[in-house]
Amino acid sequence: MMLAPTYIDGSGAVVPQPTVNQDKFLEEILEYNERFLQVVSPVYKDYIDVKLLRRMSKIVKMSIVSARVAMQQAGVDQVDAIMTGTGMGCQIDTEKFLNAMIENGETLLTPTSFIQSTHNTMGGQIALMLGNKNHNLTYVHRTFSFESALLDAMMMIAEKEAQKVLVGGIDEITDESWLIKTQIDYYKKHACKNSEVYNDLQPGALSGEGSAFFVLSADRSEKTYAQLKGVSTLYKPRSNKELEDFIKRFLVTSELGLSDIDLVIMGNNGDPVFDRVYEDLATGLLKTIPTGRFKHLCGEYDTASSFALWIASGILRHQHVPSTISQHPFKGRTPKNILIYNHFRNINHSLILVSTPDAS
Repeated sequence: MMLAPTYIDGSGAVVPQPTVNQDKFLEEILEYNERFLQVVSPVYKDYIDVKLLRRMSKIVKMSIVSARVAMQQAGVDQVDAIMTGTGMGCQIDTEKFLNAMIENGETLLTPTSFIQSTHNTMGGQIALMLGNKNHNLTYVHRTFSFESALLDAMMMIAEKEAQKVLVGGIDEITDESWLIKTQIDYYKKHACKNSEVYNDLQPGALSGEGSAFFVLSADRSEKTYAQLKGVSTLYKPRSNKELEDFIKRFLVTSELGLSDIDLVIMGNNGDPVFDRVYEDLATGLLKTIPTGRFKHLCGEYDTASSFALWIASGILRHQHVPSTISQHPFKGRTPKNILIYNHFRNINHSLILVSTPDAS
């Protein structure tokens, strides 16, 4: 969808890599040999009042930190709207409440876990921390959740309903959710090295979690370092040709051609079956464009594309493509237009285009 110019003034991420210190842009990469990847916990008390910390679940804490880092980078104290996307929401608190129901025979239940188990808890807690009473909406559209939040934010800016919007994607992993999804081959059953995940032959993806937030603005400022040019989604393409046509139409709508794209960041996740979709594109339609991958850093989760946007905007900010995401050594010109392509089991497909503010 092509909308009015939307600028990125700030971004923050809490993922299984040390990303809070953005001066070292993906220079220090952690390697794991685990069943699933969990976030590197920042020093939460640097961002959240210690009196509130003990009542917050992990997903709420990592949401608040990534949101605050984004706002600090953008130099803003308030926003006109808060948009969040999450595929599964607060799984830990949901599981706590359901387990308590079983153990206590549905009696003597504490309400805290129930109150904090709703999907909009993260957006609500951020609003409470900021004292923000403006538009606040959470999208729960499975692997389209972050893209839906992003589109809503862009439309609000295009319709002049907001000047500054805080938008993010958040999901967490738990032992129970991992166990359930290994039974249907969504996730790998046995530990594997994240650095070798693309060669792992186990069915399913390497699971992970993360939170990434962005401050979007209607106007370009001295804080601006990237421009969000378009977001689009496709449900269940019937063939590779339909998928390729979807990408071509998206670029035409964005007034760009394939030759204008400097880098494609793809969502390969180590699933030997569904990674073929990426491989077919990389050797077909996109064969002349450098490609990168990112899920060996964060794992697979419903809003992983938010971390891909954090990487893309970081590349434009630092004018550098980290070797840790490059599928092949990046030898192209300084990136100006970066395309993010992600799909979930060949069902939900999404595209995000991010450019330098002065890119044509």
